[in-house]
Amino acid sequence: MARFRGEEPGGQGFAAWPEGGPAYTAGVNQTITFQRPDGKTCDGYYVEPPAGASAAGVVVIQEWWGVNDQIRGVADRLCKAGYRVVVPDLYRGKVSDLDVKEAEHLMTGLDFGDAATQDIRGAVQFLKKTSPKVGVTGFCMGGALTVLTAGTSPEADMAVVWYGVPPLDYVDATKIHIPIQGHFSIEDAFFPIAQADGLDAKLTAANVPHEFYRYHAQHAFANETALDLPIPAKYDASAAATAWERAMAFFKKHLS
Repeated sequence: MARFRGEEPGGQGFAAWPEGGPAYTAGVNQTITFQRPDGKTCDGYYVEPPAGASAAGVVVIQEWWGVNDQIRGVADRLCKAGYRVVVPDLYRGKVSDLDVKEAEHLMTGLDFGDAATQDIRGAVQFLKKTSPKVGVTGFCMGGALTVLTAGTSPEADMAVVWYGVPPLDYVDATKIHIPIQGHFSIEDAFFPIAQADGLDAKLTAANVPHEFYRYHAQHAFANETALDLPIPAKYDASAAATAWERAMAFFKKHLS
């Protein structure tokens, strides 16, 4: 059983909307501790809509920065759309605060296999206890982990990948049995578009239902805080709006 603790609705960490609109009040807005498949535990940011625990769920996977206000804002956005959301804390409380060197250090120290098969799958299982359907979505590092999770979490019902691809040798497409939507940057300096093309081909060969979209934008084009980073990553409002429209339609189609 998950333990709830920490923040109250509207408290610190309750991010404003990327579009600049007003914040809202969720039914639940807290930090939880849930059980992993191996019996260990993981903390996560949890938001629940007024519809309660029977609403469809989404697991949101962090970028390499950690569970910061921006990724909480993504969870809040999905909650406003009616979904229960968990953001598993893969870094165990550590956040880089847009420090590139620290983010790289934290990501390098992460066990991707453990994160996908234990932390993230545990979050999916937590939501699936009461939600009829659960999706997974992630950005950058979280996008790569979303692909890995799609093949290791049979409880998941769909996935949306944002500009992140794991090494293709680690992707066994024959074990993926859920629909996937992908959003990739043609000018991505971290995950070259050829990697997305390779993943596309691999999923096609395994008959995995998927739809991939490519945008003339840089890495992290949907992160509204990526405005003046010392790396080739930049927010693109137009690309982000189009991608979110497509993603929301995909969530609705496969989680309703």
